[in-house]
Amino acid sequence: MQRSALIAVLLVASCRGGPARPAQEVTMQHDRPGPILPSPAEIAALPADGGPEFNRLVFSHSPYLLQHARNPVDWYPWGDEAFERARREDKPIFLSIGYATCHWCHVMEHESFEDEEVAKLLNEAFVCVKVDREERPDVDQTYMTVLQAVTGRGGWPMTIVLTPDLEPFFADTYLPRDSRQGRLGVTELAQRVPEAWRTNRAAIADGAGKLVERMRASASASLPGVADLALVEKGVAQLMEMYDPRNGGFGDAPKFPVPHNLSLLLQRGVERDDESLLDAVRTTLVAMRRGGVYDHVGFGFHRYSTDERWFLPHFEKMLYDQALLATAYTEGWQVLGDASFRETALEVLEYVARDLGTPEGGFTSAEDADSEGEEGLFYLWRPEEVRAVLGDEVGARVCSWFGVEEGGNFFEESTGRRTGESVLYLEHDLDPFVAERWPTWRAELFEARERRVHPLLDDKVLLDWNGLAIAAFARAGAAFGDPRLVDAASRAADFALRELRDPSDGRLLHRWRAGEAGVDGLLEDHAFLASGLLELYEATGDSVRLVAAGDVVDRALVRFWDDEQGGFTTAPKGTKHLVFASKEVHDGALPSGNSVMADVLLRLARITGESRYEDRARDLLAALAGLVERFPAGHSRFLLATRFAAGPTFEIVVAEGTDRAAYEDALARLRAAYRPHAVLVARPRGPLGDEVARAVPYSAEMRAEGAAPAIFLCSDFACRAPTEDVDAVLDALRLRKE
Repeated sequence: MQRSALIAVLLVASCRGGPARPAQEVTMQHDRPGPILPSPAEIAALPADGGPEFNRLVFSHSPYLLQHARNPVDWYPWGDEAFERARREDKPIFLSIGYATCHWCHVMEHESFEDEEVAKLLNEAFVCVKVDREERPDVDQTYMTVLQAVTGRGGWPMTIVLTPDLEPFFADTYLPRDSRQGRLGVTELAQRVPEAWRTNRAAIADGAGKLVERMRASASASLPGVADLALVEKGVAQLMEMYDPRNGGFGDAPKFPVPHNLSLLLQRGVERDDESLLDAVRTTLVAMRRGGVYDHVGFGFHRYSTDERWFLPHFEKMLYDQALLATAYTEGWQVLGDASFRETALEVLEYVARDLGTPEGGFTSAEDADSEGEEGLFYLWRPEEVRAVLGDEVGARVCSWFGVEEGGNFFEESTGRRTGESVLYLEHDLDPFVAERWPTWRAELFEARERRVHPLLDDKVLLDWNGLAIAAFARAGAAFGDPRLVDAASRAADFALRELRDPSDGRLLHRWRAGEAGVDGLLEDHAFLASGLLELYEATGDSVRLVAAGDVVDRALVRFWDDEQGGFTTAPKGTKHLVFASKEVHDGALPSGNSVMADVLLRLARITGESRYEDRARDLLAALAGLVERFPAGHSRFLLATRFAAGPTFEIVVAEGTDRAAYEDALARLRAAYRPHAVLVARPRGPLGDEVARAVPYSAEMRAEGAAPAIFLCSDFACRAPTEDVDAVLDALRLRKE
């Protein structure tokens, strides 16, 4: 093999088979207790390199990095110290990116990073850098773009080898300790790269530089196009082509819940009076709720289903999944009226508040899949365990309905071996007798399960995911008339605006843990928080939330908008150590920052009357529509914003009269309604109304003359005569078929 071909060989090696997974297809595991670390005072007394027992990651605030703090690998966090050493010693950088609840990350740690021999090879060959992808999604997205371009796939752990200038020349996911089955091992990589670096430095640097230039040209590019209803309809048609009418959802196994796909189909189904679209949403929501992907005992959704029928999950639970799915079920209840959808949304939010909530008001990130070294063990049941809790007769009935069988229905994905335990799932709705008593029986099972060893909690608080949670709690609280949910959203918003901002200049920060906030806020932090604040504003009428949302958006426009090509970059302008700026528009497991920001700008424009927000939103949609045109179904949140921009849209202003109760009742009814194309402004009497008038100037002269509230319905810069009739307003919001 010619050494001059090393770059190509390494990149080709990364394309070969192995247990790496697509970017969304990840498994959570924590097969050992959480890291045993010294106290904060003891950590502060350690030398800068961590001392003989630790490495530099011991000073980190990331749970994932702390898991690696005792590795013999001489890890550095992402930053100046590592990069200066790489340049000083002229060494390549071994970059490993993962997250705290990632299965193959832990496999690779156990096989390689805990191994003294492997660590010695890595330390001699490289400057080793570890990154938490959830703490630094900008770094992750940069090198994930490279990985996917080079190999055609992505996943975690991500393994990248960089020049000291941070330009990549090797990209892969999981690597075994030793080469096997055509897959390069860590030990061979650590032996081959130093020799190539010595003998072929110029070729490596040239190849890496050219790769970065190609990535820089494509990753930050915009592609103008036409964002119109034809684009929306093309996306809807593509989604329906992928729709699984038997099991719900889209595509085959593994099957991921993508709530924004359901929101798009639901909205278009209502607008077009298209029962096929509504049936697709209904079938999917029912199937997910019945499936093993739902935690029937403790509530909340697992990450995804390994099969096509939502039966066998990977058991990790992510905050963002709960938030997005709670919103999907809330909307499903509003349109389709299925009481189980309301129940599901409430249960999911109960899980979030109970198990992910912090005393300070925010929400932590995720729960692991594994406990005591076994995937799903916390969630699985044997028939005798159910009978021991509920008694023989009731236990047998519950086992029958929820598929808990002798020999078990759960099997290990890698081997197909049944373990004897069962995942709870429902083939059909509960019979009336079981349904009536199930809440009591479920509570008994939950109490028994609480005595088990719990999965690891990733206790960092991420601003973007909390923004999604704020929106979910506020939307559900408004729809269901539940002030407790709105209060939870308010507490989380207060936490975010208090704890996740730089006190010196008000900049948003991405991550908080154990009282410490850090990492510059990214586009998604701004977009998701602003979206949550707007939902909270409409649920409360508190103009402080509206003003805060405007401030967040204004900061985003300054720090992320691409003045040359349009659209928003993921990281702020001038972010250090990123070899190229990424601009994301794909709506995957999470919606993209650009898609959500388009929606936020449009809604903020409608609420405040500020045309500059409308202008920027239309610039954004036009700048990125060409990228979306390639596969609209992968951009459902972008299509929702496109649909809103196409109009007609409405502004509803409710001015309080002297009858406070009537005013509150009108607001409650309007908040509970499904109104995707209307924004709601509450205009109370007195000083609070004056505050609203300052934030929403066009509402200043909208007043009620008597006891009843006056409801103003406006569209396209014109308002109808005020009315007291809520039903008439709701009727006017029903859009004609298209």
